[in-house]
Amino acid sequence: MTQRPHCFALRPARLTHPLLHLGALLVCSASTLSAVAQSEAPDPLKLVRAASYNELRASNQGHTFRYRTHSIDDGKSSTKEIIETRDGDMSLLVEKNDKPLDADAEQAERDRLTKLKADPADQARRHHKKSSEDDRDNEMIRLLPDAFLYTFLGMEHGPNGPCYRLGFKPNPAFNPPDRQAQVYHGMAGELWIDQSEQRMVRLDAHLIEDVDFGWGVVGRLFKGGTILIEQKDVGERHWENTLTRLDLEGRILMLKSLKIKSTDESSDFQPVPNAGYQAAIDLLLKERPNSTAGAPR
Repeated sequence: MTQRPHCFALRPARLTHPLLHLGALLVCSASTLSAVAQSEAPDPLKLVRAASYNELRASNQGHTFRYRTHSIDDGKSSTKEIIETRDGDMSLLVEKNDKPLDADAEQAERDRLTKLKADPADQARRHHKKSSEDDRDNEMIRLLPDAFLYTFLGMEHGPNGPCYRLGFKPNPAFNPPDRQAQVYHGMAGELWIDQSEQRMVRLDAHLIEDVDFGWGVVGRLFKGGTILIEQKDVGERHWENTLTRLDLEGRILMLKSLKIKSTDESSDFQPVPNAGYQAAIDLLLKERPNSTAGAPR
């Protein structure tokens, strides 16, 4: 399996008349965005520093969710049911290429989870590996304020309300602390920041030149690659990635070709009790999800 780059790792009320309510909402939203645009433009660097700080200090402890992720990798798709736990995420594969698993594949998934439930040491190793990956993602987020030069471009409607829209390009004065951060020297694009929560909502980046990288291996990514990451508040002020799309080409060790073309979409977020991983496995095995319901497309 090709190792993916760590890119860091965005109620109906009672209505007297739906159309009148929608019209009032649009007028109000337009007025808000116009007022912000007409006021003094915010300092984009301060916005990024605040958002970076909030991303790093954010903790979802005590807020665990269940959701579905639909993934497309090299033209093949899969759908997983995922439950977050204090011991790490648990997942159950429920579809391949948009079709429910056959009996043998479904039994193999059940056997895998049953074996994992009986081996806490294995789960501890998996959780430790994921925590190390998260640490690398967090380091990339910490470097964002210094790695780029930012420009305020205006306001946009985001998934949870108004967002600051910033453009960014490489900061020539930035000195990457390691090979992982060297990718920032060849990246430009847009960053959206939620106005209310000051959280990063959307990162839309493209490579403007070939760049070296060091995500566990030495390689190079070619100019023209794109990275799109979106997250939002899915409830209870719990932020989750809802879309990650990578389209990258390059070489590993200057010999082997590298091509990453993948999309991960997550949806159907539902809060669940903050339990251990074994309880999540029991829930996944007991409540066999409907393989065709709610998978994002």
